Amino acid sequence: MDTMGKMIAPDTLRFERLLPGPIERVWAYLTESDKRGKWFASGEMQLFEGGKATLFFLHKELSPVPGPPPEKFKDMEAGTSSTGTILKVNAPYLLSFTFEGDSEVTITLEEKQDKVLLVLTHTKLPKDTYARISMSGGWHTHLDVLQDHLEGKVPPNFWQRYMEMEEEYARRF
Repeated sequence: MDTMGKMIAPDTLRFERLLPGPIERVWAYLTESDKRGKWFASGEMQLFEGGKATLFFLHKELSPVPGPPPEKFKDMEAGTSSTGTILKVNAPYLLSFTFEGDSEVTITLEEKQDKVLLVLTHTKLPKDTYARISMSGGWHTHLDVLQDHLEGKVPPNFWQRYMEMEEEYARRF
């Protein structure tokens, strides 16, 4: 399966990952703060339409492999937070929320035998190319970390992997 994100519309980015199941385990990594904090961001999610989604990003905690953030992300070294709104929930198949302003993230899960197909779609992205490259590199790296955790692997340094992916998306976009 190709794990690279694809722009499927001018303002829409999509990723697909085939992850080890069961689906309830993957759902827990999306919705439970302690598990979500291992690959993306911790924080409370009120899992009902209109509920609050509080995300606290602490990238240095996403891997035991040390390394400083790139200079352009130094302001995030001690962590950063974001608040969104839950748009839809259908456990354990669908989670949708606002993210970084007006953009929307929808994650669907589908059982595929002993695996789970995760599809992440991020819509209403900013128009500027750098924002799309950055968002693509970020989601790609976060999903790599999720996959590593679900497969029992140690994730590489987040920022090093992010910079590699940002360069790759810059070439593609």
